[in-house]
Amino acid sequence: MMNERVNKVALIGAGFVGSSYAFALINQGITDELVVIDLNKEKAMGDVMDLNHGKAFAPHPVKTSYGTYDDCKDADIVCICAGANQKPGETRLELVEKNLNIFKGIVGEVMASGFDGIFLIATNPVDILTYATWKFSGLPKERVIGSGTTLDSARFRYMLSEYFGTAAHNVHAHIIGEHGDTELPVWSHANIGGVPVNELMAKNDEYKQEELDQIVDDVKNAAYHIIEKKGATYYGVAMSLARITKAILHNENSILTVSAHLDGQYGADDVYIGVPATVNRGGISSITELNLNAVEKEQFQHSATVLKNILQPHFTDKNAN
Repeated sequence: MMNERVNKVALIGAGFVGSSYAFALINQGITDELVVIDLNKEKAMGDVMDLNHGKAFAPHPVKTSYGTYDDCKDADIVCICAGANQKPGETRLELVEKNLNIFKGIVGEVMASGFDGIFLIATNPVDILTYATWKFSGLPKERVIGSGTTLDSARFRYMLSEYFGTAAHNVHAHIIGEHGDTELPVWSHANIGGVPVNELMAKNDEYKQEELDQIVDDVKNAAYHIIEKKGATYYGVAMSLARITKAILHNENSILTVSAHLDGQYGADDVYIGVPATVNRGGISSITELNLNAVEKEQFQHSATVLKNILQPHFTDKNAN
C-alpha cells in the first residue's frame, strides 16, 4: 500500500498560545497531523487527550499526539510558542535575554532531529527570536517566519471596521515594523472596501483624525491592556498562527504581514521585521514593497534600527552561529 503524504505540524510549547494554536488547527482542520512537545509532559499529554476527545466535532480528523524533539524530523512546520512570558508592565524587547537562551537550546534540538521544514515563531520579542532561529538553524531565510504584525494588522482591521461600520474582512490596512512599541500604520494604503481612508475622511466630517490616532494607539497597546486584565494574550495570536500555517500548507501565495528577513527592501537589511510577504509551501516567496510616504518611511527606519540595535550585541560576525 502506498503511503499517502500528510501535512505535519510540530508544536513546541503547550502554554496559553501553543494550546490555543492547537485548538485552532484542529477546529479548522488545517493540518493532518499535530505533535505537541513541551517540557511539562503531563500538561502536553493532557492537552492531547482533551483535543482528541473533541475530534468527532472537527471538520477534519487531525492525528494528534504527544511527542519529543525527534518527532520534528519529518514535520513540515515546527511552530515555537515556548519561552518566558511577558509580565505586566514588561515590554516585548525586555524578554530578549531570557528567550535567546531558551531558543538556542530548542532550535539545536529540532535541527538535531534532521528537521528540514519551515520554522514558524510566535514567542516574543518575535522579530528578534525569528532572526535568532534563522541564525541558530542555518536554514534559508525564506523558511524561517515570525508571526510579525499579523495580529497587529488584524487588530487594526477590527478597530477600523468598528469605526467605519463595516466587516473586518472588507478593511484592507497594514501595521508594519516591529511587533511592539515602534510599529506603524500604513495609512497611505489603508482602504475600506477599496475606498482610501483619506478619501472617506475628506468626504465626511464625522470622522476625526484624532480618533484614528487613538485607534493606532489602542492597537499598539492592546497586548498591555489584555495582559493587565487576564494575564496573557493568546486567542488572537493563535488564530494568526493558524492563518499563516494554512497559507503554508495549502500553498496559498497569500500576502500576510509576517516577520520576514529584509535584504534592502524598505531601505533595511539583515533584520527580521513585519512586512507584507507572500507565503506559500516554500515559506516566504517574496516581499511586497509598499510605496510608503515620507513619514511612514521614517517611522519604519526607526523601527528597523531599534531591532538592529538589539540584535547587534548578540549576533556579530564572531558569534553569529
